[in-house]
Amino acid sequence: MSGHSKWSTIKHKKSKTDAARGKIFSKLIKEVNIAARMGGGDESANPRLRTAILACKAANMPTVNIEKAIQKGTGDLEGVNYEEITYEAYGPGGTAFLLEILTDNRNRCVSEIRFLLNKNGGNLAEGGSVAWMFQRQGLIMVPVEGVDEDELMEVVLDSGADDLQIEDEFFMITTPVDAFWEVQEAVEKAKYKMESAEIAMIPSTFVSVDGSVAKQTLRLMDLLDDHDDIQKFWTNADLPDDMDDEE
Repeated sequence: MSGHSKWSTIKHKKSKTDAARGKIFSKLIKEVNIAARMGGGDESANPRLRTAILACKAANMPTVNIEKAIQKGTGDLEGVNYEEITYEAYGPGGTAFLLEILTDNRNRCVSEIRFLLNKNGGNLAEGGSVAWMFQRQGLIMVPVEGVDEDELMEVVLDSGADDLQIEDEFFMITTPVDAFWEVQEAVEKAKYKMESAEIAMIPSTFVSVDGSVAKQTLRLMDLLDDHDDIQKFWTNADLPDDMDDEE
């Protein structure tokens, strides 16, 4: 099946995030908290919460942590009130970034992010100047090992997916937003392991960077990954395939 072919940035960002287990736990708990606050604590009636819980389980988060985050979101336990924000930015070499934020202090957050960008070849952009470069889609990652591609393809196409392709050790499944929950549920029912499942912002085009610009872009990505208030970020930067070998 045809579709997106530039997954190096997404995969690199994911591996970097997974390496910092404490950071990913904190971000997952925030997402569970706000999903429960917005849609209630019943995961069967709250698709966003169900997806957040799936991500927690994939990261091997203890069940008690998940339950407490849900209770704080629904108000059964005292917790922090987080605000959702999306920032748009430019990075080195004319690359574009979308930053998904959950913060308890908007002024502190924007000041810190502006500093990170300015020190690493980027800057905050006006609303709408970057978002048009991305398409909102469902993105599900299934490990390749032990999976029959034809069988998985049948499952996801029958449930409404747009595309399935292999990138290294993962099947990358893309879906329309309104079919994401159905595809995710179909993959779960078929008992395929999901590495991740999320609503993603997929670039419509990519900007190739290399040399010093690629290194500066990679440094900026690492710093954005490490920021506590940045839940996710998406970029159209296409890093060289050998970037991991250079680290």
